[in-house]
Amino acid sequence: MKKSTIYLAALALWGCSQAVPTQAQTWTVGNTVLTESDLVTGLDVPWEILWGPDDFIWATTRSGEVLRIEPSTGNYTSVLDLTDVVPDGGSGEPGLLGMAMHPDWANSPKVFLVYNYMVGNSIRERLVSYDWNGTALVNEDILLNTIPGFWIHNGSRLVITPDQKILMSTGDTGDGGDSSQDFAALNGKVLRINLDGTVPADNPVLNDGDAPGYTYSWGHRNIQGLCLGPDGTIYSSEHGQNNNDEFNIIEPGRNYGWPNVEGMCNTASEQTFCAANNVKEPIRTWTPCVAVNGIEYYNHPAIPEWNNCIIMGVMGGLAGANGNNDRVSVLHLSADGLTIDSEDQYFTSLNQRFRDVCVNPYTGALYVALNGSSYPGNGPNKIKEFRNLAYNAVINIAATQEMTVFPNPATDMVQIELSASMVGQKLIVFAANGDVVREITVQSTTEKLDISALPQGAYWLKATSSLGTLTKTFMKQ
Repeated sequence: MKKSTIYLAALALWGCSQAVPTQAQTWTVGNTVLTESDLVTGLDVPWEILWGPDDFIWATTRSGEVLRIEPSTGNYTSVLDLTDVVPDGGSGEPGLLGMAMHPDWANSPKVFLVYNYMVGNSIRERLVSYDWNGTALVNEDILLNTIPGFWIHNGSRLVITPDQKILMSTGDTGDGGDSSQDFAALNGKVLRINLDGTVPADNPVLNDGDAPGYTYSWGHRNIQGLCLGPDGTIYSSEHGQNNNDEFNIIEPGRNYGWPNVEGMCNTASEQTFCAANNVKEPIRTWTPCVAVNGIEYYNHPAIPEWNNCIIMGVMGGLAGANGNNDRVSVLHLSADGLTIDSEDQYFTSLNQRFRDVCVNPYTGALYVALNGSSYPGNGPNKIKEFRNLAYNAVINIAATQEMTVFPNPATDMVQIELSASMVGQKLIVFAANGDVVREITVQSTTEKLDISALPQGAYWLKATSSLGTLTKTFMKQ
């Protein structure tokens, strides 16, 4: 794959045109050219991003916010800000994690979330649902509560299957895998849950004579990615300890081996355990570990080279210990979806931890949530778009408000065009590390900003009105 820099006279976005000179990075994928752009900048460790049934991108941040983002402009609103979520403080892994949307959104607009909270001095994890009232998430309903949590290995991804069951991954909380093989524990599992929080009657029976419980599969260390294939196949990405990150197909009532088995059943003790415990082997492993993360199935004409593939975010190991392994991996599936034929790696030079991915079903664009360059995530973070601009797709969603910046890059002056809603609001200029370097009050829909005294480098703008928040990046040459 080749990266280059081009100048676009106009950047077509969802049927709209921004007739301003813009510098853009491009990447070649076979015969397809992808243009890279920053959709949102300045987020606090985005964890989940998904394409919502309302044609907006929804995102969770580890610090406790749920954001609703216009994919055409990057304008976003905070629709939930949890106050009792365990903040990560930059030193751990708990917080607001996975998210899923009710499959019958038109009649039941509900959002499902997983987050960590405190009980005394102990971290716990819960699954909840919220109602969407058109502007905010309201009416929290706790579906599954008091799952043990910790500063590491909390999971947790969510996906809803075609039979309207929630699948929720839970980590082993760093207990060495004791809970992963314990049927009585909810940790180290994939749980299967009715949309109302009850136990599905057709869940696996783990012990003869027992009633079904929440456990769907077990023997997991820390699943960080869940998605469905077109035929309903359940795929997962899972962190190994030092070796054998795994890519699995999840089947009901199956044991995935941790901590007795790491990766394939390829030692004498592992083979004995696998035979006795119905262990399902991964279809792909990575040694040393590269910190595999969020996954999505891709099949869209905009990027035909990625059809019938799993797109996976990779975080590159602890603090980049394994070199430049942070990337997006494209896993080419066999025709039946049961094996991986090959892997391609993209965007390694960005030096960013790729936490999650999602796909625009109209344009085929890929969005990635970035968590900085070091463990466990440092900001300010971005959501980036990689799009084939030659593929024409239009969706009629009017932009709430817009902001453009040109020229980009610039040397002495940038011109900023804003919607009327921003007049009278604060416009803040940030350095790439998040430090505020300038703050002005918007006087008109066209502002000129003198940047001649600023050092060379990357900067970003942030403006907020009652209609939401916009961010734009620019380079000072």
